[in-house]
Amino acid sequence: MRKTTKLAFAFIALAGAIGTAAYADESSRGEDGRDGMTMRLNKVMKDQNGTITFDQFSDAMDSRLKKMVADNGGKLTVEQLAAALEKARFEQMAKRIIARYDTKGDGTLTTDDITGREKKVFAMLDRNNDGKIEQTELLGRSGHHRQWDGGGSDDGGMR
Repeated sequence: MRKTTKLAFAFIALAGAIGTAAYADESSRGEDGRDGMTMRLNKVMKDQNGTITFDQFSDAMDSRLKKMVADNGGKLTVEQLAAALEKARFEQMAKRIIARYDTKGDGTLTTDDITGREKKVFAMLDRNNDGKIEQTELLGRSGHHRQWDGGGSDDGGMR
């Protein structure tokens, strides 16, 4: 087998492991920290009286990578896999941002949600409640000033 073919197979195996991890959902974790794969394999093990064949193992594994390959004509390029992994990463980030800002709990982000969050943060920083944040109010617990550029960056001037 050619060296490039071996490298390609090694990359596919690595990408499969990474892809499975990237797609792992927080809800797939058990109370004791076991991940979804272990839980699925334990379920198959119980259903099959303590043994698992390769076919049963393959069926129990996360099939999203196989679906991606099938959806792309039986082949998956580096670009396609990278795009899927990036999408999964950014979807997780978006879920965290929505959860942080969404005041109504409807899974959407509105200008009112953002403004509400900004008001809360401003109120926490405005320790003397005078409607202004002074340099002395930016002192952190360690006595060091928080980073503040005073400008209009996307994060409201906070870093």
